[in-house]
Amino acid sequence: MHWFRGICFTFAASMAGQMAQADCRDLSFDEDRYTVCDIAPDEDLRLFHTSDDGEIFGDFLPLLADLRDGDQTLGFAMNGGMYHQDRRPVGHYIENGTEVQGLVTREGPGNFGLLPNGVFCIGDGENSVIETLAYDAARPTCEFAMQSGPMLVIDGDLHPRFMPDSTSRKFRNGVGVADDGTTYFAISNNTVNFHSFARLFRDSLNTPNALFIDGTISRLYAPDIGRHDGGARMGPIVGTVINR
Repeated sequence: MHWFRGICFTFAASMAGQMAQADCRDLSFDEDRYTVCDIAPDEDLRLFHTSDDGEIFGDFLPLLADLRDGDQTLGFAMNGGMYHQDRRPVGHYIENGTEVQGLVTREGPGNFGLLPNGVFCIGDGENSVIETLAYDAARPTCEFAMQSGPMLVIDGDLHPRFMPDSTSRKFRNGVGVADDGTTYFAISNNTVNFHSFARLFRDSLNTPNALFIDGTISRLYAPDIGRHDGGARMGPIVGTVINR
């Protein structure tokens, strides 16, 4: 599906308008190419899955149309976590303060079960990436939350299972939070392994904790740089909301 990547949809930019611009930029790190979006602590960051009429958004365009009815739009958006075939979230998921899926603490197959995994918590003016067992013990108040895995960076250390010479290279996206409260969302523009992707967050973005969101289906909506990725239908979507 990545042959859609990087295509500029002019209608997307016109719908978003200048007010919706987010701080997204392309950068290179260790010869790999990424797009990174910086989200300040006071920005209105949310998770989206299902509309009021019960339809799963599955794509940026239906979400944009839904927000437009309330005179709002997206400043930035990205696929927001792993999902089952029916596009239900795989792990813990909270939307608008309501827990939709419970926390999963057991080891399991695939990237999600490659422990330690973690939770991205959107709180009241403060976002955080927390390792799952630590989250289970603390149970912070999250207006929105998504569980994914594996953790990329845990208290300044890379996930212990990551190998520099791994040949498992895919398009990947993830999220990390810096000490100053800035949330960084990153998506690779070429295939990368987990070790390289985790080092982007630790050594370039300086996030002591970072979480893998997904790979292969990773998609970005960033109107300020003319980007609106098409591809497979998504489950949850994470994005910033701006009043028009």
